[in-house]
Amino acid sequence: MEFLQEYGLFLAKAATAVLAAIIVLSAIAGLIARSRERRPDRLNVKRLNDRFERMEKTVRRAVEHRRGRMERLRDWIRRKRGRANTDSPPGAGTRPGTPPETGPQTGADATKGDGNTAAERPRVYVLRFDGDIRASSVESLREEITAILTMARPEQDRAIVCLESPGGLVPSYGLAAAQLARLREGGLDLTVAVDRVAASGGYMMAAVGHRIVAAPFAVLGSIGVVAQIPNFHRWLSRNDIDVELLTAGEYKRTLTMLGENTDEGRKKFREQLEEAHELFKTFLARYRPQLDLDQVATGEHWYGEQAREMGLADELRTSDDLLLELTREADVFELTYHRPQTLGRRITFAMESVLERVLRNQAPGTRV
Repeated sequence: MEFLQEYGLFLAKAATAVLAAIIVLSAIAGLIARSRERRPDRLNVKRLNDRFERMEKTVRRAVEHRRGRMERLRDWIRRKRGRANTDSPPGAGTRPGTPPETGPQTGADATKGDGNTAAERPRVYVLRFDGDIRASSVESLREEITAILTMARPEQDRAIVCLESPGGLVPSYGLAAAQLARLREGGLDLTVAVDRVAASGGYMMAAVGHRIVAAPFAVLGSIGVVAQIPNFHRWLSRNDIDVELLTAGEYKRTLTMLGENTDEGRKKFREQLEEAHELFKTFLARYRPQLDLDQVATGEHWYGEQAREMGLADELRTSDDLLLELTREADVFELTYHRPQTLGRRITFAMESVLERVLRNQAPGTRV
Protein backbone atom coordinates (compact mmCIF):
# COMPACT_ATOMS: atom_id res chain seq x y z
CA MET A 1 0.00 0.00 0.00
CA GLU A 2 2.82 2.34 0.90
CA PHE A 3 4.49 1.45 -2.41
CA LEU A 4 1.36 2.39 -4.34
CA GLN A 5 1.16 5.74 -2.58
CA GLU A 6 4.79 6.50 -3.45
CA TYR A 7 4.20 5.40 -7.04
CA GLY A 8 1.11 7.59 -7.28
CA LEU A 9 3.08 10.54 -5.92
CA PHE A 10 5.81 9.88 -8.48
CA LEU A 11 3.28 9.85 -11.33
CA ALA A 12 1.76 13.10 -10.09
CA LYS A 13 5.17 14.74 -10.03
CA ALA A 14 6.01 13.43 -13.49
CA ALA A 15 2.68 14.63 -14.90
CA THR A 16 3.26 18.05 -13.30
CA ALA A 17 6.74 18.24 -14.85
CA VAL A 18 5.43 17.30 -18.29
CA LEU A 19 2.62 19.85 -18.02
CA ALA A 20 5.07 22.54 -16.94
CA ALA A 21 7.33 21.69 -19.90
CA ILE A 22 4.38 21.91 -22.31
CA ILE A 23 3.40 25.32 -20.90
CA VAL A 24 6.98 26.60 -21.23
CA LEU A 25 7.33 25.30 -24.79
CA SER A 26 3.96 26.80 -25.73
CA ALA A 27 5.03 30.16 -24.31
CA ILE A 28 8.32 30.01 -26.25
CA ALA A 29 6.48 29.11 -29.46
CA GLY A 30 4.10 32.01 -28.90
CA LEU A 31 7.00 34.43 -28.37
CA ILE A 32 8.68 33.20 -31.54
CA ALA A 33 5.46 33.57 -33.52
CA ARG A 34 4.90 37.10 -32.19
CA SER A 35 8.49 38.09 -32.90
CA ARG A 36 8.10 36.88 -36.47
CA GLU A 37 4.92 38.88 -36.81
CA ARG A 38 6.85 41.99 -35.78
CA ARG A 39 9.58 41.37 -38.33
CA PRO A 40 9.36 43.84 -41.18
CA ASP A 41 8.88 42.70 -44.73
CA ARG A 42 12.21 42.38 -46.49
CA LEU A 43 13.51 42.38 -50.02
CA ASN A 44 16.51 40.16 -50.73
CA VAL A 45 18.73 40.91 -53.72
CA LYS A 46 21.30 38.31 -54.75
CA ARG A 47 23.90 38.78 -57.48
CA LEU A 48 23.91 35.56 -59.48
CA ASN A 49 27.29 36.36 -61.05
CA ASP A 50 28.88 35.78 -57.63
CA ARG A 51 27.22 32.39 -57.35
CA PHE A 52 28.48 31.19 -60.72
CA GLU A 53 31.96 32.58 -60.03
CA ARG A 54 32.13 30.63 -56.76
CA MET A 55 31.07 27.46 -58.58
CA GLU A 56 33.73 28.02 -61.25
CA LYS A 57 36.48 28.58 -58.67
CA THR A 58 35.48 25.45 -56.75
CA VAL A 59 35.65 23.28 -59.88
CA ARG A 60 38.86 24.97 -61.05
CA ARG A 61 40.62 24.31 -57.74
CA ALA A 62 39.72 20.62 -57.93
CA VAL A 63 40.82 20.33 -61.58
CA GLU A 64 44.07 22.25 -61.08
CA HIS A 65 44.91 20.28 -57.96
CA ARG A 66 44.54 17.01 -59.82
CA ARG A 67 46.48 18.33 -62.81
CA GLY A 68 49.33 19.44 -60.54
CA ARG A 69 49.55 16.02 -58.93
CA MET A 70 49.67 14.33 -62.33
CA GLU A 71 52.39 16.70 -63.57
CA ARG A 72 54.54 16.07 -60.51
CA LEU A 73 54.12 12.34 -61.02
CA ARG A 74 55.22 12.65 -64.66
CA ASP A 75 58.26 14.70 -63.62
CA TRP A 76 59.22 12.02 -61.12
CA ILE A 77 58.92 9.32 -63.79
CA ARG A 78 61.08 11.37 -66.19
CA ARG A 79 63.76 11.81 -63.57
CA LYS A 80 63.72 8.11 -62.84
CA ARG A 81 64.23 7.40 -66.51
CA GLY A 82 66.99 9.99 -66.77
CA ARG A 83 65.14 12.13 -69.28
CA ALA A 84 66.09 15.76 -69.65
CA ASN A 85 63.88 18.51 -68.28
CA THR A 86 63.66 20.03 -71.76
CA ASP A 87 61.56 17.09 -72.81
CA SER A 88 58.90 18.02 -70.28
CA PRO A 89 55.56 18.80 -71.85
CA PRO A 90 54.24 22.38 -71.78
CA GLY A 91 52.73 23.33 -68.48
CA ALA A 92 54.85 20.93 -66.39
CA GLY A 93 55.61 22.18 -62.91
CA THR A 94 52.54 24.33 -62.69
CA ARG A 95 51.67 24.84 -59.09
CA PRO A 96 48.34 23.29 -58.09
CA GLY A 97 45.58 25.82 -57.83
CA THR A 98 47.17 28.21 -60.37
CA PRO A 99 44.48 29.46 -62.73
CA PRO A 100 45.09 29.31 -66.47
CA GLU A 101 46.40 32.45 -68.08
CA THR A 102 43.95 32.40 -70.95
CA GLY A 103 40.28 31.57 -71.35
CA PRO A 104 36.93 33.31 -71.30
CA GLN A 105 36.25 35.66 -68.45
CA THR A 106 33.02 35.52 -66.52
CA GLY A 107 31.18 37.70 -64.08
CA ALA A 108 32.85 40.86 -62.84
CA ASP A 109 36.22 39.87 -64.38
CA ALA A 110 34.69 40.10 -67.85
CA THR A 111 34.81 43.88 -67.70
CA LYS A 112 38.59 44.11 -67.26
CA GLY A 113 40.56 45.22 -70.26
CA ASP A 114 37.63 46.01 -72.55
CA GLY A 115 37.16 49.64 -71.53
CA ASN A 116 33.84 48.98 -69.81
CA THR A 117 33.17 49.53 -66.14
CA ALA A 118 30.70 47.63 -63.98
CA ALA A 119 28.44 50.67 -63.95
CA GLU A 120 28.15 50.56 -67.74
CA ARG A 121 27.28 46.90 -67.93
CA PRO A 122 23.64 46.07 -68.56
CA ARG A 123 21.67 44.77 -65.64
CA VAL A 124 19.31 41.79 -65.66
CA TYR A 125 16.69 41.37 -62.95
CA VAL A 126 15.46 37.84 -62.25
CA LEU A 127 12.10 37.01 -60.66
CA ARG A 128 10.60 33.61 -59.86
CA PHE A 129 6.87 32.88 -59.86
CA ASP A 130 5.50 29.54 -58.62
CA GLY A 131 1.76 29.72 -59.16
CA ASP A 132 -1.09 28.00 -57.33
CA ILE A 133 -4.80 28.16 -58.07
CA ARG A 134 -5.10 31.62 -56.43
CA ALA A 135 -1.78 32.95 -57.80
CA SER A 136 -0.76 33.65 -54.22
CA SER A 137 2.77 34.61 -55.28
CA VAL A 138 1.39 37.75 -56.92
CA GLU A 139 1.61 39.48 -53.53
CA SER A 140 5.39 39.13 -53.61
CA LEU A 141 5.60 39.66 -57.37
CA ARG A 142 4.02 43.11 -57.23
CA GLU A 143 6.54 44.25 -54.60
CA GLU A 144 9.50 42.84 -56.51
CA ILE A 145 8.42 44.56 -59.72
CA THR A 146 7.92 47.85 -57.92
CA ALA A 147 11.46 47.54 -56.52
CA ILE A 148 12.87 46.90 -60.00
CA LEU A 149 11.10 49.89 -61.51
CA THR A 150 12.64 52.21 -58.91
CA MET A 151 16.10 51.38 -60.27
CA ALA A 152 15.74 50.02 -63.80
CA ARG A 153 17.13 51.88 -66.81
CA PRO A 154 14.61 51.77 -69.67
CA GLU A 155 15.81 50.35 -72.98
CA GLN A 156 19.03 49.18 -71.31
CA ASP A 157 18.15 46.68 -68.57
CA ARG A 158 16.30 43.39 -68.91
CA ALA A 159 13.97 41.28 -66.77
CA ILE A 160 13.75 37.49 -66.67
CA VAL A 161 10.75 35.79 -65.06
CA CYS A 162 11.18 32.08 -64.29
CA LEU A 163 7.57 30.96 -64.38
CA GLU A 164 5.86 27.78 -63.30
CA SER A 165 2.07 27.62 -63.11
CA PRO A 166 -0.77 25.38 -64.34
CA GLY A 167 -3.27 28.27 -64.07
CA GLY A 168 -6.05 29.14 -61.68
CA LEU A 169 -8.69 31.77 -60.93
CA VAL A 170 -9.34 34.35 -63.65
CA PRO A 171 -9.06 37.55 -61.53
CA SER A 172 -5.91 36.31 -59.77
CA TYR A 173 -4.02 35.47 -62.95
CA GLY A 174 -5.33 38.57 -64.67
CA LEU A 175 -3.67 40.60 -61.93
CA ALA A 176 -0.44 38.59 -62.17
CA ALA A 177 -0.27 39.18 -65.94
CA ALA A 178 -0.96 42.89 -65.39
CA GLN A 179 2.00 43.03 -62.98
CA LEU A 180 4.32 41.64 -65.67
CA ALA A 181 2.93 44.19 -68.12
CA ARG A 182 4.31 46.89 -65.81
CA LEU A 183 7.83 45.73 -66.71
CA ARG A 184 7.14 46.09 -70.43
CA GLU A 185 5.56 49.48 -69.93
CA GLY A 186 8.61 50.50 -67.88
CA GLY A 187 10.83 50.00 -70.93
CA LEU A 188 12.46 46.70 -69.91
CA ASP A 189 12.98 43.82 -72.28
CA LEU A 190 11.03 40.96 -70.69
CA THR A 191 11.82 37.26 -71.17
CA VAL A 192 9.70 34.53 -69.58
CA ALA A 193 11.47 31.20 -68.99
CA VAL A 194 9.36 28.06 -68.55
CA ASP A 195 11.09 24.89 -67.35
CA ARG A 196 8.03 22.77 -66.51
CA VAL A 197 4.59 24.28 -67.11
CA ALA A 198 2.92 27.54 -68.10
CA ALA A 199 -0.63 26.55 -68.90
CA SER A 200 -3.92 28.44 -68.99
CA GLY A 201 -3.51 31.39 -66.60
CA GLY A 202 0.20 30.58 -66.45
CA TYR A 203 0.44 31.00 -70.22
CA MET A 204 -1.53 34.24 -69.96
CA MET A 205 1.35 35.52 -67.82
CA ALA A 206 4.03 34.11 -70.15
CA ALA A 207 2.46 35.78 -73.19
CA VAL A 208 3.25 39.21 -71.75
CA GLY A 209 6.97 38.63 -72.35
CA HIS A 210 8.74 39.87 -75.45
CA ARG A 211 10.17 36.37 -75.68
CA ILE A 212 9.18 32.97 -74.24
CA VAL A 213 11.96 30.46 -73.59
CA ALA A 214 10.81 26.92 -72.82
CA ALA A 215 12.47 23.62 -71.97
CA PRO A 216 11.94 20.91 -74.60
CA PHE A 217 9.27 19.10 -72.57
CA ALA A 218 7.70 22.06 -70.80
CA VAL A 219 3.90 22.18 -71.05
CA LEU A 220 2.41 25.31 -72.66
CA GLY A 221 -1.04 26.30 -73.87
CA SER A 222 -4.33 25.14 -72.37
CA ILE A 223 -5.91 28.38 -73.60
CA GLY A 224 -9.43 27.95 -72.34
CA VAL A 225 -11.79 28.53 -69.42
CA VAL A 226 -13.33 25.89 -67.16
CA ALA A 227 -15.73 25.83 -64.21
CA GLN A 228 -17.02 22.90 -62.17
CA ILE A 229 -19.67 23.26 -59.47
CA PRO A 230 -21.06 20.31 -57.47
CA ASN A 231 -24.80 20.42 -56.79
CA PHE A 232 -26.37 18.87 -53.69
CA HIS A 233 -29.99 19.81 -54.41
CA ARG A 234 -31.32 16.27 -54.97
CA TRP A 235 -29.58 14.93 -51.84
CA LEU A 236 -31.02 17.77 -49.77
CA SER A 237 -34.49 17.13 -51.19
CA ARG A 238 -34.31 13.43 -50.31
CA ASN A 239 -33.56 14.44 -46.73
CA ASP A 240 -36.34 17.04 -46.63
CA ILE A 241 -33.89 19.94 -46.36
CA ASP A 242 -34.96 23.19 -47.99
CA VAL A 243 -32.55 25.89 -49.14
CA GLU A 244 -33.82 29.42 -49.61
CA LEU A 245 -31.87 31.54 -52.08
CA LEU A 246 -33.04 35.14 -52.47
CA THR A 247 -31.54 37.45 -55.09
CA ALA A 248 -32.13 40.88 -56.53
CA GLY A 249 -31.16 40.93 -60.18
CA GLU A 250 -32.08 38.40 -62.82
CA TYR A 251 -28.63 36.86 -63.08
CA LYS A 252 -27.23 37.50 -59.61
CA ARG A 253 -26.97 33.71 -59.32
CA THR A 254 -26.86 31.43 -62.35
CA LEU A 255 -25.66 28.09 -60.96
CA THR A 256 -25.60 27.22 -57.25
CA MET A 257 -24.30 24.35 -55.13
CA LEU A 258 -27.42 23.91 -52.98
CA GLY A 259 -30.38 25.19 -54.99
CA GLU A 260 -32.07 23.76 -58.07
CA ASN A 261 -30.29 24.84 -61.24
CA THR A 262 -32.31 25.79 -64.32
CA ASP A 263 -31.62 25.55 -68.04
CA GLU A 264 -31.75 29.34 -68.23
CA GLY A 265 -29.10 29.60 -65.49
CA ARG A 266 -26.88 27.07 -67.27
CA LYS A 267 -27.18 28.97 -70.54
CA LYS A 268 -26.19 32.23 -68.88
CA PHE A 269 -23.25 30.58 -67.15
CA ARG A 270 -21.98 29.21 -70.47
CA GLU A 271 -22.24 32.69 -71.94
CA GLN A 272 -20.08 34.01 -69.12
CA LEU A 273 -17.49 31.31 -69.79
CA GLU A 274 -17.43 32.23 -73.48
CA GLU A 275 -16.98 35.91 -72.59
CA ALA A 276 -14.00 35.05 -70.38
CA HIS A 277 -12.54 32.93 -73.20
CA GLU A 278 -12.89 35.78 -75.68
CA LEU A 279 -11.17 38.16 -73.27
CA PHE A 280 -8.37 35.61 -72.90
CA LYS A 281 -7.91 35.45 -76.69
CA THR A 282 -8.04 39.23 -77.01
CA PHE A 283 -5.31 39.50 -74.40
CA LEU A 284 -3.11 37.02 -76.28
CA ALA A 285 -3.71 38.80 -79.60
CA ARG A 286 -2.41 42.03 -78.03
CA TYR A 287 0.88 40.54 -76.82
CA ARG A 288 1.46 37.67 -79.30
CA PRO A 289 -0.23 38.68 -82.56
CA GLN A 290 1.67 35.94 -84.41
CA LEU A 291 -0.50 33.24 -82.81
CA ASP A 292 -3.19 31.47 -84.81
CA LEU A 293 -5.83 31.64 -82.09
CA ASP A 294 -8.25 29.40 -83.96
CA GLN A 295 -5.60 26.70 -83.80
CA VAL A 296 -4.19 27.17 -80.28
CA ALA A 297 -7.13 28.53 -78.24
CA THR A 298 -8.87 25.16 -78.03
CA GLY A 299 -7.96 24.29 -74.46
CA GLU A 300 -5.26 21.84 -75.60
CA HIS A 301 -1.68 21.92 -74.34
CA TRP A 302 1.59 21.19 -76.13
CA TYR A 303 5.16 20.32 -75.19
CA GLY A 304 8.06 22.68 -75.80
CA GLU A 305 9.09 21.47 -79.26
CA GLN A 306 5.49 21.49 -80.49
CA ALA A 307 4.80 24.81 -78.77
CA ARG A 308 7.66 26.48 -80.62
CA GLU A 309 6.38 25.25 -83.96
CA MET A 310 2.94 26.71 -83.16
CA GLY A 311 4.34 30.06 -82.02
CA LEU A 312 3.58 29.53 -78.32
CA ALA A 313 7.32 29.65 -77.53
CA ASP A 314 10.25 31.37 -79.22
CA GLU A 315 13.26 29.32 -78.12
CA LEU A 316 14.06 25.95 -76.57
CA ARG A 317 16.43 26.11 -73.62
CA THR A 318 16.37 25.90 -69.84
CA SER A 319 16.38 28.88 -67.52
CA ASP A 320 19.71 27.71 -66.06
CA ASP A 321 21.41 27.91 -69.45
CA LEU A 322 19.87 31.33 -70.11
CA LEU A 323 21.00 32.81 -66.79
CA LEU A 324 24.51 31.36 -67.06
CA GLU A 325 24.93 32.96 -70.48
CA LEU A 326 23.64 36.32 -69.27
CA THR A 327 26.17 36.46 -66.41
CA ARG A 328 28.96 36.63 -69.01
CA GLU A 329 27.67 39.90 -70.42
CA ALA A 330 25.63 41.56 -67.67
CA ASP A 331 25.20 41.90 -63.93
CA VAL A 332 22.37 39.54 -63.00
CA PHE A 333 20.38 40.16 -59.82
CA GLU A 334 17.68 37.91 -58.38
CA LEU A 335 15.02 39.63 -56.25
CA THR A 336 12.95 37.86 -53.62
CA TYR A 337 10.37 39.61 -51.45
CA HIS A 338 9.55 37.97 -48.12
CA ARG A 339 6.51 38.67 -45.99
CA PRO A 340 6.62 36.99 -42.55
CA GLN A 341 3.76 34.62 -41.81
CA THR A 342 2.47 33.41 -38.49
CA LEU A 343 2.56 29.71 -37.65
CA GLY A 344 -1.22 29.52 -38.06
CA ARG A 345 -1.06 31.08 -41.54
CA ARG A 346 1.70 28.68 -42.60
CA ILE A 347 -0.29 25.66 -41.40
CA THR A 348 -3.42 26.92 -43.17
CA PHE A 349 -1.50 27.56 -46.39
CA ALA A 350 0.04 24.05 -46.26
CA MET A 351 -3.40 22.48 -45.81
CA GLU A 352 -4.80 24.52 -48.68
CA SER A 353 -1.93 23.41 -50.90
CA VAL A 354 -2.65 19.75 -50.17
CA LEU A 355 -6.37 20.17 -50.80
CA GLU A 356 -5.63 22.06 -54.01
CA ARG A 357 -3.61 19.14 -55.38
CA VAL A 358 -6.39 16.69 -54.52
CA LEU A 359 -9.34 18.79 -55.65
CA ARG A 360 -7.81 20.88 -58.44
CA ASN A 361 -10.23 19.53 -61.05
CA GLN A 362 -13.25 19.68 -58.72
CA ALA A 363 -12.82 23.17 -57.23
CA PRO A 364 -15.78 25.48 -57.94
CA GLY A 365 -15.21 28.78 -59.69
CA THR A 366 -14.17 29.97 -63.12
CA ARG A 367 -10.53 29.20 -63.89
CA VAL A 368 -8.11 29.79 -66.72
